[in-house]
Amino acid sequence: MNRRTRSLLTLTLALSLLVQPLALAADRTEGKLFATRSVVHARHGMVAAAHPLAVKIGVDILEQGGSAVDAAIAVNAALGFLEPVANGIGGDLYAIVWDAETKRLYGVNASGRSPASLTADKVPANDNGTIPLFSPYSWSVPGAVSGWGLLHDKFGTLPLSEVLAPAVRSAREGEPVTQVIAAAWERSIRRFGDKPGFAEVFLPGGKAPKEGEIFRNPALARALELIGEEGADAFYKGAIADALVAFSEANGGYFSKEDLAGHTAEWVEPVSTTYRGIELWELPPNGQGIAALQMLNILEHYDLRGMGRDSAQFWHTMIEAKKLVYEDRARFYADMDFYDAPVDGLISKQYGYERSKLIDAKRAARRIEAGNPRLEHGDTTYLSVADKDGNMVSLIQSNYTGFGSGYCVPEFGFGIQNRGGLFNLDPKSPNYLEPRKRPFHTIIPAFATRQGKPWMAFGVMGGDMQPQGHVQIIVNMIDFDMNLQEAGDAPRFHHGGSSEPTGTMMTTGGVVHLENGVPDEVLRELRRMGHRIEETIGIFGGYQAVAIDHETGVLSGATESRKDGCALGY
Repeated sequence: MNRRTRSLLTLTLALSLLVQPLALAADRTEGKLFATRSVVHARHGMVAAAHPLAVKIGVDILEQGGSAVDAAIAVNAALGFLEPVANGIGGDLYAIVWDAETKRLYGVNASGRSPASLTADKVPANDNGTIPLFSPYSWSVPGAVSGWGLLHDKFGTLPLSEVLAPAVRSAREGEPVTQVIAAAWERSIRRFGDKPGFAEVFLPGGKAPKEGEIFRNPALARALELIGEEGADAFYKGAIADALVAFSEANGGYFSKEDLAGHTAEWVEPVSTTYRGIELWELPPNGQGIAALQMLNILEHYDLRGMGRDSAQFWHTMIEAKKLVYEDRARFYADMDFYDAPVDGLISKQYGYERSKLIDAKRAARRIEAGNPRLEHGDTTYLSVADKDGNMVSLIQSNYTGFGSGYCVPEFGFGIQNRGGLFNLDPKSPNYLEPRKRPFHTIIPAFATRQGKPWMAFGVMGGDMQPQGHVQIIVNMIDFDMNLQEAGDAPRFHHGGSSEPTGTMMTTGGVVHLENGVPDEVLRELRRMGHRIEETIGIFGGYQAVAIDHETGVLSGATESRKDGCALGY
């Protein structure tokens, strides 16, 4: 049996778990929380992502001798075609890489900057003082391709053209659209259907493709082919840059050739905190990753295991910790080239202890002020990869609000992100819109280590859900002994309505959303404590994870039912 046949059989088996009888799935948990499928195990490589065909491409790259970084780029490129409702070459990227040779973590910030000619006084603000999201005023330079270039130059082993070839082929020949992606595509028509270039690229025949229908994007295939041949320069200095600037000039944008040519991705040092024997690593601002570290520093002062997940006290404590941290997020997180964010103070153990004392065990807070550490929407794709040499990648990429701004460059088949909509128009804010500045960012990759050894590359996609999700995954595994799959399938909370870096403020304590599976008596008690509970679906993110067992050398992968993806190894 050749490798390709074996890989296809493995994929078939993995997907078959989705349709196993519920009784078998329940047996899998041995009386614990319901898991939608088993953890996937393999010896040589593992990929977890939001689309099975993209996962298969990543495994193929690993089997061909590619590194974890090669596979991650190949998967991301494929997802830009297969899952355009969440990501693409018109968006931004962040990554954390464990390099087995140097035995250390490397961080990549490939988020784009605002155009040099766009200043706050030129923006026609919304009634609430924010930047119009679905307009050229929200555009920032797409950074994803620069991230590919930075990663590949340091850690790639295959030629970039070979890494991108599967995505080129898929985009040119077409692939069937999956269920969750098709539903998001259909919902997007109302918001994006009239935006320049959108229908031409993403509405073949004037409509969104249905589940199971073949979608093609030959223009995107041409773009990926150029990037494979010329590297990132094709996007920032070549034909794609020319088309993007021309589109901007024709549609009221502010991009110049200098904005694109001057863009660079950067290596950054991940930062961490400890939590009951593990280390969680995130990237520093302009992203929101340190919010997860702050939350864990607060929560470690509470006996969550003793409270139990089926208690109102557990959910109340988690929610209140989130509220405290997100007020700091609104006050202190910004581009550190423009603002000296007090990262060390924010993630210090002493500060976490002081903030933990502000939680009222009996009542939900209605209003919280940011501390002094020196004394909700968005869609994203996340993927994890591990290779046979012990390298691991945690990578996240996004257009921000689904298709981003909705404006699409038809010559090359991609939409332009609207991440610049997260700037603040108040000059007093650290996140104030200034030329060539990076906006506050929601997308965050995560990485966990044990005693300095790599353990888990994971993420939870979805706007402001992401730090909340990272914390819940860690708490599920560390405090409640869940495995890699159960930790993602377990019901989650999402709290919305905290103060935002854009300038909107929390005044009523926000809104709590709890997934099905939380007991009714818990909801009643939370309401009695003053929490505003609302039912909703679709805002709880999407989890992927890859982990390594150093005793056996076995790799594990997990994905969840909230997305269309899978985990697959070889």
